[in-house]
This record gives sequence, structure tokens and C-alpha cells, in this order.
Amino acid sequence: MNNFQRPPRLKPGDTIAVLSPSWGGPSCYPHVFDLGLKNLRDRFDLKIKEFPTARMSADVTHRNPKLRALDLNRAFADPEVNGIMASIGGDDSIRILPYLDIPMIVQNPKVFMGFSDTTTMLAHLNVHGLVTFNGPSVMAGFAQMETLPPSFELHVRQMLFEPIERYEFQPFGIWSDGYVDWNDHNAAGQVKPVQIDERGWQWVQGAGVIRGTLFGGNIEVLDFLKGTDFQPPFQFWQDKLVFFETSEEKPAVSEIVYTLRNYGMQGVLGKISGLLFGRARSYSEVEKRELEAAVRRVVSVEFGVQSLPIVMNLDFGHTDPQWIVPLGVFAEIDCDRKTISLLEAAVR
Repeated sequence: MNNFQRPPRLKPGDTIAVLSPSWGGPSCYPHVFDLGLKNLRDRFDLKIKEFPTARMSADVTHRNPKLRALDLNRAFADPEVNGIMASIGGDDSIRILPYLDIPMIVQNPKVFMGFSDTTTMLAHLNVHGLVTFNGPSVMAGFAQMETLPPSFELHVRQMLFEPIERYEFQPFGIWSDGYVDWNDHNAAGQVKPVQIDERGWQWVQGAGVIRGTLFGGNIEVLDFLKGTDFQPPFQFWQDKLVFFETSEEKPAVSEIVYTLRNYGMQGVLGKISGLLFGRARSYSEVEKRELEAAVRRVVSVEFGVQSLPIVMNLDFGHTDPQWIVPLGVFAEIDCDRKTISLLEAAVR
């Protein structure tokens, strides 16, 4: 196992801090934000504590990264708060990292969840020893619960409220490639047409059973960290089960290739124990196959890491429903049984 600090599990009646550490989306689409809050209250019996940035103007939050960091610091320090959720992602949360009170945060571990641009914070806090959670945000995930299968709500409960020591991830069996236009107030919680997951997970390469500690997030956002003081140190990558997902901006296959080459040249591909990719948002089936072939070519041919397990088209990232993937939790890929499991609970 490992020494990452797991936060206390959530319980009905607990208080969740909601804030906007990236983009001030709730100020632009309050009806979507309110629906997400309603679902958190009604389905999980959680109390909501909105911090100042939650509904703050998107322009104000953009101009004030220190203010956004202050909200996150206050949420971790607040004894009334049991968990923290991002309202939505964005594109510049890296600007708040210098202002985070890391010693205080580390002393107050709490469930902290989001995805996409929230990756900067999740990764940085994980490097400092906390288990963090790549998963749905208030506006992108929880607001759409009425149109998602019951297995999504069950998954959230099993990960955050009622954990088991060994958890095997299961495919949802369906997926949606985004949301109906949020300018249509009558479609606030609607997803684009649901599709049957006919391809399923793609086991690109690898054999046997490998184990490692989960780490990752949005592949484009992790690139923001490269060359900064907030980039994970080289030794941190040792035996990591790395997971990547792509954003709604749909990076080209060539962009993913360039990023993986960079990790290869850093020596990261030779240190990690496995590589997981979420289902690529807005990719055609042809493009998904091209991406799988390109990832294998870079890892196996260009850098000669032929034994590294690679599994793609998994149920996390910018398509819905999505898994909660905890950074800092010991996990296993069984290439023979074709299973992916947590070997310890993400919360205590």
C-alpha cells in the first residue's frame, strides 16, 4: 500500500464546500449550477456551503487567482466542511497554485473533487501526500444525474460514502458526448444522445497483473505544469498507474503523441507501471482507433516500453457518466482477466 493521506468518508448530513477555483461558470449558467446543487442535496443528503467564488463573476474570478486560492484554503480550514467540490473546470487554475497554504491543507484532509482544469490542484495536493479525486463537478456530472443511469449514483456512493477495501471498476455500458446547449434553460440537465458502448475498454498492450499508485488527470492541463515549480518531481512517477483524459477542446491525435513523447524523453514512461486513457470526447470511432494505435506506437516502438500495460476508452473524463478516479490510491490492472481494481478504499 502507500502513505498517502485518505480523507474521512462522506456521510448523509455532511457539509460540502462549493467554489469556483477555475472558471466562474455558475455566474454564466446559474440554472445548471442550481440543478447540480439540488441533486447533491436530494440524492446524497448533503448540505451545501457556497464560498464567495462559487457564483462570483467569471471576469472577477479570472482577474483574481489569489482570491480563488483563498477560497480553497478557507474550505480546507473550515471545521464545518467535510468535503469540497469544484463548480466546473476552466483553463487557468494553475495561477492559483502559488497561493495555496499547503501545510494547512495537508493537516486537514478532505474529499476534494473535480476534473479537467481542477487537475492542477488535484495533482499538486497529491504530490504533497493527499488522496484527491478526479470526478464529476457540480455543473458537469451532478447536474445531469436525472439523465444518467442509476449505476452512476451507486458508484459515487461506493467511492465516497460506503467504500469497500477492494473495488473493481465496472463499465457503465452507455455514454454521452457532452451536454445540450446550456443557453436552453429547459435542457439544463440534459446530455447529448446516449450511445451504447459497443467497443468497450481497449486493452492495447500488456500481460499479467501489475500494481501501482494512481496519478493523473487531464493530459492537456498536466502539460501546464511542465517546466514550473509545480511539476511532479521525477522520482514521484515511480510505479505510478497513470491515467489521462482529454478535454472538450478535442486535442488532435498528434498533440497526444507530442505530449507522450515529452514524457518519454523525461524518462517517465520507463518509471510508471501502467497507462490508462479515458474515452476521448468528440472523437469519431476512426479517430479513437487512430489514437490507440498512436499511443501504442509511441510507448512500445519509439521508447521500447513493450511490457507497459495500456488500457484505453475507459469510463472517465469528459464523457458521461464518468468514474471517480482517486489519485494516491493503490490499484491493480489484471490484463488477463481484463479488470481494473482499487486495492484499498479511497476514504477512511
